[in-house]
Amino acid sequence: MFSDSQEVFRSTFGMQQTSEESSSSKSFYATDKVALLIGNMNYLHHTPLCAPICDVHELTNLLRQMDFKVVSLLDLNWQEMQNAVAEFLMLLDRGVYGLLYFAGHGYENYGNSFMVPIDAPASYTSDHCLCVQSILSRMQEKQTGLNVFLLDMCRQRNFNDDVIVHPGLLKVTANIVFGYATCVDAEAYEVKRENTSNGIFISFLKQRVCENQKVTVMLDKVAEDMGRCAITRGRQALELRSNLSERRSLTDPIQTSACSASQSARNLQWAVAHGIKTGVPPSFTDSFVNSNASFSTDLPQSQCLHFDCGVKVQLGFAAEFSNVMVIYTRILAKPEEIVSCSAQLTDFTEDVDVDLKKSNQDCLIDAGSLCLTEDKLPSPDVPSLYTRICNLQRLKKELTFTVCLHYTYSNMDEEIQERLPVLVGKPLVSKLNLHQRPPTRSFFTDISLDSLGFSECSSFAFADGLAPSSSTSNASLFQEMTSGVDSPALLRSDNLPEETDCPEFLLSSERLVSSKSLPHSQVNETNFRFSDMCNFHSL
Repeated sequence: MFSDSQEVFRSTFGMQQTSEESSSSKSFYATDKVALLIGNMNYLHHTPLCAPICDVHELTNLLRQMDFKVVSLLDLNWQEMQNAVAEFLMLLDRGVYGLLYFAGHGYENYGNSFMVPIDAPASYTSDHCLCVQSILSRMQEKQTGLNVFLLDMCRQRNFNDDVIVHPGLLKVTANIVFGYATCVDAEAYEVKRENTSNGIFISFLKQRVCENQKVTVMLDKVAEDMGRCAITRGRQALELRSNLSERRSLTDPIQTSACSASQSARNLQWAVAHGIKTGVPPSFTDSFVNSNASFSTDLPQSQCLHFDCGVKVQLGFAAEFSNVMVIYTRILAKPEEIVSCSAQLTDFTEDVDVDLKKSNQDCLIDAGSLCLTEDKLPSPDVPSLYTRICNLQRLKKELTFTVCLHYTYSNMDEEIQERLPVLVGKPLVSKLNLHQRPPTRSFFTDISLDSLGFSECSSFAFADGLAPSSSTSNASLFQEMTSGVDSPALLRSDNLPEETDCPEFLLSSERLVSSKSLPHSQVNETNFRFSDMCNFHSL
């Protein structure tokens, strides 16, 4: 009798093993992969943060390696966050992998997580914030293949907010993953450095995120790594919530079995955004490009400016984030009688944020750019002056500025100036008009996508100067849909992760700062020792 039962158990166990092996061997794919990354640092009424700029930059580069279309945005107010999420949702469709990452102040009440915009008042409530669960319910309406939320924020209770938010009924879909940087009622921390800082979460996540593992397995490993860190043990621990039933990974390839309307619109936007010949009727493309020249590329094209004195100046542009751009000037040629000259930028459009004290600097760090490196720019051996332009999402009209050339002749002591005005249109995310109400729609919608057989979709598809996946299946589909379009592999940007931190950095005597606590009440900054290794500041 015992042997028969044992045999039945063995048989059942064997069937389970076969089923598991079959499930693990099944290959999964996405119809597209889209990510929205938001990092809020410069809060108007709350403690400013340091880590989001570096965290968003590093995660952006890593996601691009996995063929995600990434939009990365810094310092958004409530209206801009609402519109950014709306544009993100319009890029989603059946089978698409959607990923939302937020770094900034946040809180959790009654099981709902809230992301805090930079303009939230001192005693903010849910009315001033964005509810993550509401975004999830809207993502489910798109029948996405995978919904991933990475929330790098505190999850303490907000005692100013007694309202129980009902985000709407969530559908029973086994494709949701929440990766919280910390546990319920706990804070999240960032590592204070000389010029840069990292959140604890991203410091560990970046070591694992590109692994070809089920998303939950990958995050479990991140949690284990964090648990072995002496300076955060007992203070911050990753919390994973998931109902993911399939072995879906962020590294899954992009494959489309049928030509969906939204996929067609996305691919068309990629092509037009990069000035590539498409299969769209000439009458459409000609009238569109001619009347909307600023949309033909994301970044303004590099220009060669000719001054009356004979000096030639290169004017170049680089995207640090989707709403942050660096403009640089280089002297390409000058007459021999001119002994010194420099091209400086001035008279910027009022809507954008330019720190005049950090403009026209000899190096990117002095200009306030912590993420771009000079070796990633053309001709890094040529001396340049750099100026950083922030908050492009608030640009209400075309970006204009003046290039002022300062030069001196060999036989003169007096400096001479020449000025040339420059108009560069609406670069990067500024074309989406995120500052407007109600949420804007794609510029393609304005010219009737329906007439081309395409559904409404978002202009985010090219807000960051990125390209579609270079996977073979997606490439063939793209070429089939847009005959005459060059290979999408040529559209991809070469974005390599900047691994500036060694895994052992957390063992050094760095100062940990509680970065995303609720700053509703006045709190004393009391220093205390923890593990005899680091100072913590409780905000």
